[in-house]
Amino acid sequence: MDSEIKEEILVREEFFHCGGVETQVLKCEPSPDLFSDANVSRPKLLIFVIPGSESMLIILLVDANAQEIKDLYGLHGQIEHKIAFLRTHVPKEVKLILIGHSIGSYIVLQILKRAPELPVFHAFLLFPTIERLSDSPNGRIATPLLCWFRYVLYVFSYLMLKPCPESVKSWLIRMILQVKHLKNELIQANALQPFCLANAAYLGGQEMMQVVKRDDEIIKEHLSKLTFYYGTTDGWCPTEYYKDMKKDFPKGDIRLCEKKIPHAFVLHFSQDIADMVADWINNNLSKI
Repeated sequence: MDSEIKEEILVREEFFHCGGVETQVLKCEPSPDLFSDANVSRPKLLIFVIPGSESMLIILLVDANAQEIKDLYGLHGQIEHKIAFLRTHVPKEVKLILIGHSIGSYIVLQILKRAPELPVFHAFLLFPTIERLSDSPNGRIATPLLCWFRYVLYVFSYLMLKPCPESVKSWLIRMILQVKHLKNELIQANALQPFCLANAAYLGGQEMMQVVKRDDEIIKEHLSKLTFYYGTTDGWCPTEYYKDMKKDFPKGDIRLCEKKIPHAFVLHFSQDIADMVADWINNNLSKI
């Protein structure tokens, strides 16, 4: 694109029926009707971002008339939900770039495995929790909390937060954001809804139990279209996992962060990661 041409990029939310639920999606595009407007040149490439579980506190409204996904709020259900969305709402001729963060990286690998017909051009896996999750430094702490003590969270959230007025919940969120020096738009008001907390804990517990062995078969099959990015201070996927990947896949594009960016980069380093991944994507566009 000519560097002198500047397009206004719209960031907005939409709701789609997918897998038996109404699903919230954040879209970033120069036109609100890129795929439906006949007068607009349709894109050849879609960048699809799957965040970590800490960012999956979204509202899913059940639609009884649609085909439901079993265990929707579990890890298997989340994988099938993403596959259903890509199959249903993305034109088949549009190539895909997948970006996964944390458990989103695991979901990306499962998409490649379960939906080989999808035209995935490349996938970027950021701070990838794709193996030995419960054995990681953070996992050893989180596993008992999420697997055994999450019921305490259920009781607390329903007893304390369910009757709590929305104005109080909003105030609590604002206070937390101010203490953490975060912008208001980063966390939605529904983050303190009991069902959101319960579903997040349930999903986290399944991640601890199911993300164990690295899927070397799918990595080997798609190695040429995968980029891994590990952190040096990551308690979820320590540098030991990076070294093992480099040893087992010496020809892979496996990188180590040199800026000490934390696993939860979305809180304070989102622009740094966005600029870096944008450069990677631009370097790969000539291959399309």
